[in-house]
Amino acid sequence: MVTSHNQLAFEVQQGWEQLPEGWSFAEVAKQASNLAGSSLAFAAACGVVLAWAISGPIFGFSDTWQLVINTGTTIVTFLMVFLLQSTQNRDARALHLKLDELLRSAGAARNRLIDLENCTDEEMAQIERQFHAIRAREEGRKNGKQSRPG
Repeated sequence: MVTSHNQLAFEVQQGWEQLPEGWSFAEVAKQASNLAGSSLAFAAACGVVLAWAISGPIFGFSDTWQLVINTGTTIVTFLMVFLLQSTQNRDARALHLKLDELLRSAGAARNRLIDLENCTDEEMAQIERQFHAIRAREEGRKNGKQSRPG
């Protein structure tokens, strides 16, 4: 059985959303992302690095002393990748839904653009070329009107 990337991502997301009652990965990720992006988190990170640097002479700048900061930052970075990806996916999904609603409500809009994120790269390139042509036509009209004596 062949599973598409989108279907697999959806199944993984559904698995996360079926966590024990009262604990939602999406909610925890959103709150953690807000906290990680705060000035308090930045100050705490600076404090940890400063404490580590000050403790260098105490531990004789040993390999273990260096390993502590390397291991700590590696673990935090590893976890933040998933946290940030979750937050970015959520934001992108919300943005797509908002844009889809705008496209749906605009009578002259092409409904084909509603599902643009699922198009192939070639289909997106073709639509991009169409928009470049429309922009060039509009600039040509604008320049034509400006050059005529009024």
